[in-house]
Amino acid sequence: MLNKTFIYPILFSLLLISCLSSTVYGQMPSPVQEETVALINGTVYTVSGGIINNGTVVFKDGKITAVGTDVDIPDDARIEDVGGRYLYPAMIHSGTYLGLMEIFRVREATDVRELGEINPNVRVEVAFNAASRHIPLARSHGIAVAVVTPAGGIISGMAAAMLTDGWVWEDMVYHAPAAMVINWPSMRNVEERDRAIGKLNEAFYKARRYHKAKLASSMYYHATDVRWEAMIPVLEGDVPVIINASEYRQIQSAIEWAEKEDLQIILSGVNQAGMVIPHLKEKEIPVIVNSVFSGPSRQWEPYDQSLSLPKKLHEANIRFAISGEASAANTIRLPNHAAAAVAYGLPENEALKSITLYPAQIFGIDNRMGSIEKGKDASIIIADGNLLHLSTQIKQVYIKGRKTDMKDQHRLFYEMYMEKYEKYERMK
Repeated sequence: MLNKTFIYPILFSLLLISCLSSTVYGQMPSPVQEETVALINGTVYTVSGGIINNGTVVFKDGKITAVGTDVDIPDDARIEDVGGRYLYPAMIHSGTYLGLMEIFRVREATDVRELGEINPNVRVEVAFNAASRHIPLARSHGIAVAVVTPAGGIISGMAAAMLTDGWVWEDMVYHAPAAMVINWPSMRNVEERDRAIGKLNEAFYKARRYHKAKLASSMYYHATDVRWEAMIPVLEGDVPVIINASEYRQIQSAIEWAEKEDLQIILSGVNQAGMVIPHLKEKEIPVIVNSVFSGPSRQWEPYDQSLSLPKKLHEANIRFAISGEASAANTIRLPNHAAAAVAYGLPENEALKSITLYPAQIFGIDNRMGSIEKGKDASIIIADGNLLHLSTQIKQVYIKGRKTDMKDQHRLFYEMYMEKYEKYERMK
């Protein structure tokens, strides 16, 4: 007779494999759009141009070809009557570890940082795990593009805007590099601050010398250094720099430094940005608001410092995006952060823009994403209610015209346990 201590782990493993197999089944990347699709009778939130009641959206080859109430639908189009449901542009997450982090507490399942402090050559897209369990969840919750960012060190590396649908990372790269990521040092430890800023200055000095030498060496061989080569688009102004700086002193110091280096910057993690709004407005610096749910870090700070920050930025006419949490598992909570900002005074339409159009503008992809407009990608959410309401269910997501599979891990477990308990009820 087999020992129970031996047989139980085997049974558990078989059960786990069975559950995982049923979970993975059905989560297939969608094929390229082959037929014209017309979504009719929808409440269309274009985001950029108001709301269209009883509207129609037509798309072909992944691009929107018509939006409105009086639209000519091609004879060969597949017509889908959404029955008054709400159509939104698919969401953009402005800062996440999606595809780099599977299980936070397991080191082998987390690949968000490299060794060393100066790593501008790190490209997150090549480390992106297209088979991550979190990606189908993000997709079925309405996130079509995620700006995946590296972490750690002083210069972490290059962020990339990744699609949430595809077989391999090469298929899922939407825009790369999206930005270079810098972590501004804490202002509390003067010695450490000066050391880190010194290393940052040294890196940019070497990168500029390298760039100048490369430009001057068209007739002569010049050895390639992958670190400084990666920084050339940043120095030329083609790629922005995300600077993570939460405290107001960090923000002020980072702005002053970036201005001296003549860089195009985006500020992220700006918990105390409300204290330097005039400075941000004067310099016209876009901002990424991280967790709106976070509380104050000091006793003298107001309890709603993060919750009311989007409203303050909007009132000051500062361009901003809401990114929510960086954790891969919490990527799906993006609209909840926008909804919390609405509860603290941010107009609803601005909240929608902060997770669609504004991040597209900040990262230079607004010609393809961010709103339901003719000529843009057909990345569209079909929901049964307001996207910012917690009770709303997303019924379907199209990404670049592709009708994506909605059977994510949460839905499959829901169906499995519903069947389980219905079976027990029938057995009573």
